[in-house]
Amino acid sequence: QVQLVESGGGLVQPGGSLRLSCAASGSMLSINDMGWYRQAPGKEQELVATITRGGTPDYADSVKGRFTISRDNLKKTVDLQMNSLKPEDTAVYYCNSMVQIDVGRYRQVWGQGTLVTVSS
Repeated sequence: QVQLVESGGGLVQPGGSLRLSCAASGSMLSINDMGWYRQAPGKEQELVATITRGGTPDYADSVKGRFTISRDNLKKTVDLQMNSLKPEDTAVYYCNSMVQIDVGRYRQVWGQGTLVTVSS
């Protein structure tokens, strides 16, 4: 069974930085797209950033220029560097991956979430 484990959340002041990390483990053939989503209190989950297996990133407009997504295919990790954080970035951040578990079989896997709080 494939698992995603996130780390790196916490409390940071406005304007500060945090780096989230997510590591995949378990039986899999490969990992296609990886990404980060977030859900703020009382709001729907939203896409933050994704990155293809080849390393092409895509960002929500709200984080462009402030967040950077990266991945290491050998280590099966995806990171999210978050700079110039704002109070509105406060949310639970979830790692997501589309994993090939067998020939022709794919599964979307979610991490357990890590809380990011931006507050003075």
